[in-house]
Amino acid sequence: MKKFRILIVDDFGSYRTLFKKTLRISFPSIAIDEATNGSEALQKVEAFLPDLIFMDIRLPGESGLTLTQKIKATHPNITILILTAYDIPEYREAAPKYGADRFLAKNSLNYMELKELVKSYQKV
Repeated sequence: MKKFRILIVDDFGSYRTLFKKTLRISFPSIAIDEATNGSEALQKVEAFLPDLIFMDIRLPGESGLTLTQKIKATHPNITILILTAYDIPEYREAAPKYGADRFLAKNSLNYMELKELVKSYQKV
């Protein structure tokens, strides 16, 4: 059976590290990779083939929304969750239009919700 793969796309290094450690607590066997910007994320999508992507909106050089649209155009089966500190109506409304499967606010996502969320996508 293929190992479940998660890609974390966020330009804030300490956030990526903390998020990865949090995932590892409950899911030690999941493969996790990271990207800091759009071009790195596109390379990682091709090489790593993630099942699930946690995508920040504000990235250097390219919006996470535009990046989501590009990834979904070539890999429609990858689940992409927008995970941002900018929980504003414009972003919430735009996320599904760009192909995001879900919109999550960083400041309101707790550990138990994250754990259940990842479990739900592992079953798909």
